[in-house]
Amino acid sequence: MSYAVKEAFLTLQGEGVQAGSRAVFLRFAGCNLWSGREQDRAVAQCNFCDTDFVGTDGPGGGKFAEPRLLADHIAAVWGDSTERRLVVVTGGEPMLQLDEALTDALHARGFRVAVESNGTLPAIPGIDWLCISPKAGTEVVQRRGDELKLVWPQAGIDPAELEQWSFDHFLVQPMDGATRDASVQAAIALAMERPRWRLSLQTHKLVGLA
Repeated sequence: MSYAVKEAFLTLQGEGVQAGSRAVFLRFAGCNLWSGREQDRAVAQCNFCDTDFVGTDGPGGGKFAEPRLLADHIAAVWGDSTERRLVVVTGGEPMLQLDEALTDALHARGFRVAVESNGTLPAIPGIDWLCISPKAGTEVVQRRGDELKLVWPQAGIDPAELEQWSFDHFLVQPMDGATRDASVQAAIALAMERPRWRLSLQTHKLVGLA
């Protein structure tokens, strides 16, 4: 299988349970909930995405014909250190491209493989940390994992229902955009009302990281 990568870069994980961890972000091109084109945003199943996942022209992006070539690229982006290697596989929707051959190749190079997915496609075996971020109006089939990240507020999602899913951590993250201040207050209110939820902020944006 070949892989279309929008970008691959070294940074600090900015959100969720692993916030602050050094990581290579591997962003696959493509998503099953939005084309990535602004003219399609209004009718997309996910219309609040703040990420460019179209094409392969980002830093460290490109097309990779084999798992070993992409894994070697990720290792080069990480650098010489072999300590606590972490790759965060995201998108778009990473489950459109991520396969066991690639996770095996990344593991062989000493990486823990974390994935951030919308949950509408089943997760493959071999993932070390799975974060699911459900979108209103979609059929989430992956209802278990390590971390559930709810972007809030979203009409049509009931946090009480999500609490029945099998996750170790439940995080509520304010929706970015023009109404961000109101979203922050809504997320705080949810965490105060329902103790299973923890507030998660996009700290990479607060400190100016990619």
